[in-house]
Amino acid sequence: MILLSARDLTRQFDADPVFAGLGLEVRAGHRIGLVGPNGSGKTTLLKILAGLDDADTGVVESPKSIRVGLLEQQPQLDASSSLWDEAATGLQWLYELRTESETLAEQIGHDASPALLKRYDVVHAALEQHAGFQIDHRVAEVLEGLGFGPDEFHRPISTFSGGQQARASLARMLLTDPDVMLLDEPTNHLDIAATEWLESFLVRARPAMILVSHDRFFLDKVVTQILELRPDRLDSYPGNFSAYRRQRDQKQERLGRQARKQQDMVARTEDFIRRNRYGQKHKQAADRIRKLERLGDIDQLDNFHVPPMTFGDPSRSGEIVVEALEISKGFDAPLFDNLTLRIERGQRLGILGPNGSGKTTLLKTLLGQLAPDQGSVRLGHNVEMAYFDQGLDAIPKNLDLVEAIRPPGDLDVTPGQLRGLLARFGLSGDIVLQPFGLCSGGEQSKTALARLAALNPNLMVLDEPTNHLDLWARDGLETALCEFTGTVLFVTHDRYFIDQVATHVLVIEEDRCRIHDGNYSQYLGFRENNDVPVNEPVVPPPKNSPGPENDSPTGKEETVRPKRQFPYRKVAEIEADILEAESRKDDLEELLADPEIHRDTDRMQQTITDYEIVQDELDMLVAHWEEAIELN
Repeated sequence: MILLSARDLTRQFDADPVFAGLGLEVRAGHRIGLVGPNGSGKTTLLKILAGLDDADTGVVESPKSIRVGLLEQQPQLDASSSLWDEAATGLQWLYELRTESETLAEQIGHDASPALLKRYDVVHAALEQHAGFQIDHRVAEVLEGLGFGPDEFHRPISTFSGGQQARASLARMLLTDPDVMLLDEPTNHLDIAATEWLESFLVRARPAMILVSHDRFFLDKVVTQILELRPDRLDSYPGNFSAYRRQRDQKQERLGRQARKQQDMVARTEDFIRRNRYGQKHKQAADRIRKLERLGDIDQLDNFHVPPMTFGDPSRSGEIVVEALEISKGFDAPLFDNLTLRIERGQRLGILGPNGSGKTTLLKTLLGQLAPDQGSVRLGHNVEMAYFDQGLDAIPKNLDLVEAIRPPGDLDVTPGQLRGLLARFGLSGDIVLQPFGLCSGGEQSKTALARLAALNPNLMVLDEPTNHLDLWARDGLETALCEFTGTVLFVTHDRYFIDQVATHVLVIEEDRCRIHDGNYSQYLGFRENNDVPVNEPVVPPPKNSPGPENDSPTGKEETVRPKRQFPYRKVAEIEADILEAESRKDDLEELLADPEIHRDTDRMQQTITDYEIVQDELDMLVAHWEEAIELN
C-alpha cells in the first residue's frame, strides 16, 4: 500500500533550485535512509512531505486516513508542560479513548442499552489493539530508553537543556505512532546507549519511515533502502548504508566503463566519417553522423566531495604523552574517581560514556584546563597540544575564516597559505572571507579543524569533532586522523567514527572507567562475552602446563577440526555458482540504474526483492567457499 507519494517536486530559494523534478513513494514497511551532502535539501524535502513547506512545483499525495509526523531538528514544545505531559501528548487520543471507556462502563451499570454496549465494544477493541491499557508503561519505557530518569518525568520542560528538549520531542514522535515518520537527525543529542535503544525501537516499529542521519552505524542497523538526493532526482539503492556505498561504487565504476567504451566508439566512428565522408562509403558516413547526433551522454554519478584533510607532520613527543595518576573529579556528584591513565605516543584513544558521565570534564582535566579534586596529571616531554571544543568557542565570531585559522602571533604565514589550508578542509572561494559567526555549523567545524592543522600539534584533543559534518567530510576526517603520526584523544557518539579511528577506547561506566585495546566493534565483542573482563587480556596457559591443549593421551597437542556449517562441495563448483550469482547481480544493478524502471512501481519493487535475494545468496556462497578452502 502506498502511504505517501510525491511527483515532480521543485524547491527554489536563490537563482538555482535546491532540487527539481523529484519523485518518490513510501509504502507500508519501508524504512528509508535519505542521504546527501549538507545543503542538498534533505530537511527541505522532509518539510514538504510533511506539509510544513510548499514546493514550487509538484504534488504530495497520501490517503486521507494516513497520518504523517515530522521530527524537526529544532523542536516546538510547550514550555509550561512537564516532560511526561509533553511526551504523552502523542497518546492523547488513547487517553481520551480510555476515559470514554471508563465513562461508558459507568453508564452501562445504570443502563445496558444496545447502543452503549456496541460503542463500549468498539472502544474496548481499539484500546486492546493499540495497547491502550498500558499507556503509562509505554510513556515510561520510551522516556527511559531515551535517557531520562524517573525523577525527571514531572519536571517542567523549560528546565531541560536544548538537547534534552530535542529528546523529549523525539519521545513524543515515537509515542504518536504516525503511519509515516519523517525523522530529521533523530540521534542528535543521544548518547550511544540511547541510540542503540532507538535502533531497536525503530526496527520493531509499525510505521514506515524516512530517516535523515549522519550516523552510519544507525543507518546500517535501521534502514532497508537508501535514497540519495541529487539536484534532479532521487536515486534508490536497496539495503542499508554499507550496501548503498558498495553498490554506488560499483555503479560508478560500471558507468565509467560504459562512458569510456562510448568515447572509444565515438572516436572510431568519427575516424570512419573523416575517411569516408566524400568517398564511396559516403552514405554509411552520413548514417553514422546521424547516429552520433542521436547519441546521448552516459549519465555519471556526482562525485560527492571528500575533503583531502591532512594534519601535517608534527614534531616527535616523548613516549608517554599524558599520564594521570589516581585522579578524581566531580561537581554536585563525582564524575570519575581514582582513575589512572597513560596515553602513549601514536595512540588514538576514544572516550565513550553516557550523557552527563563527565567525558568533556575528563578531557579538560587531562589538558590541565580543570584541576582534579585529587590525583595528578602531567603532559610528557615535548608535547604540543591543540584542542577542538564542541562549542567552537576558541574562535572569535567576527574574524573571517582566513584570519580565524592563523596561529597566534604568527604573522609570517601568508593569506595564500591559509587559503590553501582551508581548501584542504573543503572551504574555498568567497566563503573564506565571511565572518566565522555567520557560517553554517559544518563550515565552522571545518574551520576549527583547519585551525588545528595550522597549529601543527603532536597531541590533538577533539570533543565531538563530527558534529555538523556530513558523511563525506567525516570520511575525510577519519582518513586524516588515521594518517596523523601524532597522538589523538577524542570524544564522540559516532560509533562508525570510533571504529575507523580508535586504537583504544576508554569506557566511562556508572561505577568505574575501563580501557580496552581496539576499536568500538572489538569493544562490543568483549562486552558481549560476559566471561571475559573488558580490560584484561586472555592469556593462554604455558604449553607445558595442564590444560585442554595438553590432554591428549600422547602428550602432544591435537588440532580440533572445526565442524562444517555447509555440506561438502568442491571449491570449483562453488566458484562457478559465485560467478553465476555475480552475473545475475550485475544484470539487476543495470536494471535498477535504468530510469524507465522507476516508472513501474511493481516492477521496481520486484527487482529490489530479486536483488536482495541474490545478494543473500552471494553472501552464503562466499561463506561456503571460505569454509571449503579451509576444510576441504
